[in-house]
Amino acid sequence: MRKYRLRIGLDVDDILYQCNSYALDLLKEKYGDDPVLQLEHIRSWGLQGDRSDERLQYFSSPDFVRSQPMFQGAQKFVRDLCKFADVFFITAVPPQCMSARAERLASDFPEVPAGNILIGTRKDIVNLDILLDDAAHNISASQASYPVLMRRPWNTDLSGLLAVNSYADFLHLAKMIGNSFIDKKPDLTRGGVLCLVGPSGTGKNKIASAMTRDPRFCKPLTTTTRPRTENEPADAYRFVSEAEFLRERNANEFIETTVYSGHYFGTSENQIAPIVESGRIAVIPIDICGALTLKNLYRSRAVLVFTDREKKEILMNILRRPISDEDKIQRMLSLDFELRNIELCDFAVRFDNGVPACVETICKELQLSGGTNRV
Repeated sequence: MRKYRLRIGLDVDDILYQCNSYALDLLKEKYGDDPVLQLEHIRSWGLQGDRSDERLQYFSSPDFVRSQPMFQGAQKFVRDLCKFADVFFITAVPPQCMSARAERLASDFPEVPAGNILIGTRKDIVNLDILLDDAAHNISASQASYPVLMRRPWNTDLSGLLAVNSYADFLHLAKMIGNSFIDKKPDLTRGGVLCLVGPSGTGKNKIASAMTRDPRFCKPLTTTTRPRTENEPADAYRFVSEAEFLRERNANEFIETTVYSGHYFGTSENQIAPIVESGRIAVIPIDICGALTLKNLYRSRAVLVFTDREKKEILMNILRRPISDEDKIQRMLSLDFELRNIELCDFAVRFDNGVPACVETICKELQLSGGTNRV
């Protein structure tokens, strides 16, 4: 990992300043609440096919750019980032709005040098360590080492990549990238958390199942809103409705939550803590965002293991799965992002080598005696 001062790029609209929500508020002032225009109905940065499309006209107005409300905590967020990184604003506005955008940013965020305000649509050619953006097309085209998605209603279908829900989440992630994610070498000999991270079809669940035959390992129950698949054990997940999941999330019952292929997943502390406190290791197949959250929480008592496989086999596995074509497409589109996550993990195993070999490698890396004999 890089040890120098990180270069972090921040998108501006709907990252630092309210954009879509502000435009909808202006439309409500113009038309009232008929029809009702809500941010949750915006499913892309483009046209929606209804009255909300009129919001796009505001994006070309200098007055709109000058008056956009700032998100609460945005200034402190940027100040905190500047303490350990070189921050750049990467923003796309029409030519007539460029001066208004640059002047506003320079005034609101004086700790960022004016020369670090980059205005243009070619975010894909900017050399950065980390990019924070809410637009899927910018994330997919980014050349940043770690493109990070800020979750908004219009990008919930994009899965398998680094994503955050708040400024605090992003600060944690950026610091972990800068510090190689750990304070000291992981030690799970007295219990901890083993996160299995990798694309669909790389054997995460099979490896977890094999490891939990050893009493030193236990798989906590993950909550999800996805439907139970055919022949799937009832206790493979805790299956709940989306409404129930959101109620529990709002009540802070999960350590981390994520969206994968349009379905919510969440890990609760009351599932993990008893395992760790008993001196055992909680084995969790999880996406990279949840894994990094657990790494931040458990520090040296957490290990991230990347499950790798030949790309052709991953694609064939996805195609054979009894899921919708849309779900398959989303998983394949996110594959290259997920393969990059190997850099964020402590070590990797190859599923092509077989489950026993993966288990043996993990036990060896964790310095657990009698690894394969007990599994």
